[in-house]
Amino acid sequence: MISTNEFKTNVTITIDGDAWQVVEFQHVKPGKGAAFVRAKLRNLCTGAVVERAFNAGERFPRARIDRREMQYLYESDGMYVFMDNETYEQMELSKEQLGEALNFLKENMDVKIMIYDNKILGIDLPNTVELAVIETDPGIRGDTATGGSKNAKMDTGYIVKVPLFINEGDVLRIDTRTGDYIERA
Repeated sequence: MISTNEFKTNVTITIDGDAWQVVEFQHVKPGKGAAFVRAKLRNLCTGAVVERAFNAGERFPRARIDRREMQYLYESDGMYVFMDNETYEQMELSKEQLGEALNFLKENMDVKIMIYDNKILGIDLPNTVELAVIETDPGIRGDTATGGSKNAKMDTGYIVKVPLFINEGDVLRIDTRTGDYIERA
């Protein structure tokens, strides 16, 4: 059990049989009345985000999220196949289950599959991935010092804003949490 006083970002709790993740929280002590905790929670099963207020000290069971290390193998008929690195079992996930992670997924990449109550919630990607630029406007000599940017299409199909000096064939490091360009690899 976890108390609302112990809330931290990314803590997972169970409310009404669903797993919820704390996105934001704030302990509030008004001048009159009892203290309470205002929290923004994300339902890990549906993705819905809600704001709720809890009495200080209210207790909830911790949600046990199983994270299995798996390797992405290939895509077949809209299903994405992953292999468990320990048991070599294969598992298929749909586009809906992967969501935004599809923008950064490359063959043979190791990811963590999140499972709660034998239900697949999604995947945890590494914080950064290296992707190759397959399409962008050519870099112009002398544009290295300016603060401009242009769009670049990566080998996964993802489009990211990059500095003007980036060319086709460059390998870039991309932040999977924000989707932003970090640096050339």
